[in-house]
Amino acid sequence: MIRTNAIRTGLATLAISLLAGTAAHAQAADLEGTVAFLMPDQGSTRYEQHDFPGFKAEMEKLCPKCTVIYQNADADASQQQQQFNSVISQGAKVVVLDPVDSTAAASLVKLAESQDVKVIAYDRPIPTTPAAYYVSFDNMAIGKSITDSLVAHLKAKGVPTTEGGVLQINGSPTDAAAGLIRDGIHAGLKDSGYKTLAEYDTPEWAPPKAQEWASGQVTRFGADIKGVVAANDGTAGGAIAAFKAAGIDPVPPVTGNDATIAGLQLVISGDQYNTISKPSEIVAAAAAKVAVQLLAGQTPEPKTTLYDTPSELFVPMVITAENLKAEIIDKKIATAAELCTGRYAEGCKTLGIE
Repeated sequence: MIRTNAIRTGLATLAISLLAGTAAHAQAADLEGTVAFLMPDQGSTRYEQHDFPGFKAEMEKLCPKCTVIYQNADADASQQQQQFNSVISQGAKVVVLDPVDSTAAASLVKLAESQDVKVIAYDRPIPTTPAAYYVSFDNMAIGKSITDSLVAHLKAKGVPTTEGGVLQINGSPTDAAAGLIRDGIHAGLKDSGYKTLAEYDTPEWAPPKAQEWASGQVTRFGADIKGVVAANDGTAGGAIAAFKAAGIDPVPPVTGNDATIAGLQLVISGDQYNTISKPSEIVAAAAAKVAVQLLAGQTPEPKTTLYDTPSELFVPMVITAENLKAEIIDKKIATAAELCTGRYAEGCKTLGIE
């Protein structure tokens, strides 16, 4: 009798769950509304190639009747404010915002709240004013991970902590996510034994500005530079270009982040030591799910809280030459055809990528 009742209870629970799921699906299928996806810059190719396509695909699946508006501010905070005002005037009830300027974005959140529009902070947090939700990879963990990986590599190579040190190239000073990455780098270097020779905040994450600064440090420190902790693949590429222009070969190990095609190719060629695989489609899909919930008048369940904002933070994966094939090629994040072009073909063969 106990077993029978248990079965009946289980079946009843399953039936309720199925009905609830069916009802939620029907609600989403009938849901209509406008959602805006506002990205910060075109310095990285990720927004056009990964973030927006991932967001759009998930929105089409979850809310086929919804309208999605995409805008990119091209690293201009004033332009992003204009875009924000524009999408609200077009009827957007949810705005997914990756802010150019995390501090200035606080006023956008307040504007949205005054018009009953929900803001989902995306990738970069808005520290001073809580948004409706925040979705990102764990940026502090990214900084710590790339640094720990570099430090372990230097020690494995027998690079003494008493000679020279490392350069630190951070992201944009107006980007709160860059600040979290910077803090993670500081945490990784704190007890490493390696000295920070110089540190730089890269305006707008612009690779040419990172290259210009790194060139000056190459002139200043020369062979004392044992490694570079760069906050993303763009700044890493700028640093690598500076070393090569100075005739330094091999380039000291340089970190990165974003697993861009260019960054992965530099890992394949041996010019860049690591990057971070954080398939933007994962975060974009999560943002779409939250957007649909907010459109439906629901309160998304937070996985954690950051800056008083309910949040979901995904764990990043460090990529080096050792695991690039398994984590990037085998998981179909990028293909051999995309990566193994021109001068990178030989490196691909060495890593078993075909």
